[in-house]
Amino acid sequence: MSANAIDVFNHCLPPEFVTACRKVMTRPLVMFDRAAEMPGMSDLGERCRIMDEFDGYQQILSLGSPAVEAIAGPDESPELARIGNDSQAQWRAAYPDRFPGFIASLPMNNPPAALDEARRAVNDLGAVGVQLYTNVNGMPLDRPEFLEVFALMAELDRPVWLHPLRASTVADYPGEDVSKYDIWWAFGWPHETSVCCSRLVFAGIFDRWPELKIITHHAGGTIPMMEGRLGPGLDLMGERYPPQHADAAQTELRERPLEAFRRFHADTATFGSKSAVEAGAAFFGSERMLFASDFPFAGIGESLDAADGMDSGVMYGTVTKLLAAAAR
Repeated sequence: MSANAIDVFNHCLPPEFVTACRKVMTRPLVMFDRAAEMPGMSDLGERCRIMDEFDGYQQILSLGSPAVEAIAGPDESPELARIGNDSQAQWRAAYPDRFPGFIASLPMNNPPAALDEARRAVNDLGAVGVQLYTNVNGMPLDRPEFLEVFALMAELDRPVWLHPLRASTVADYPGEDVSKYDIWWAFGWPHETSVCCSRLVFAGIFDRWPELKIITHHAGGTIPMMEGRLGPGLDLMGERYPPQHADAAQTELRERPLEAFRRFHADTATFGSKSAVEAGAAFFGSERMLFASDFPFAGIGESLDAADGMDSGVMYGTVTKLLAAAAR
């Protein structure tokens, strides 16, 4: 891949945000504690040293998981989001050549506060978009109160970054207490992305807001491998339900499902899997693929290698257009 690479999906946990989270946590969150100690996650100096190994490499920042609504209740999550977004804006201001933008986090368990924070982050802090998780403490994003966030982002002309989320406590089979062998993460997260995108598609999200940009993590989950099911398979949608559940296939979608699924964008953060990147590009089109690493959970170098051979000019151009829109 060319030297010019803007990494659109990587994560940070600034120290001020970590401290604020730990003050309100009612129980230990293993993934949070593990992530906060990873090289470059909270230590800005170390992050910069790692980035220096790759010429022309820049990052659009976003907070690492879990979501703020998984850390604190609706009364406290707005303040966590504010601290997290302010901290990211400070990192960007300190090194604008390294960090051309950041993605705001929102307190989605408090929808009115989420709308307020989105406006503040974009209008006052210069956020290039917002990061949402594929569910809000188990609730789907196609609920009316959450769709208001998508409406606002369409109005603001800013993308939504969609991050998968499924806990290890979501068991693989009934009667079990936890998911085994990291299945909740390795297979559960791509599945979560695909299910969430499906719910948004059939809620008619692109019919309502045709210009809205939604960037899916990890090459769009399992969507690129399901072209046949999303095409001829879903063309028969509704015929597989018994009569008493016919309403489960009622949708507001006004176009063929396959075409709606192609409206998503996707990134190249695949833990170094070139074949996954190629599948994503084949499904969504190279103009809708964006370079990403998932740093520090995955390496920058292996992510650049996985994207090698992709049209980096197209990827770079797409990102610079997003940044230009954010600068208006």
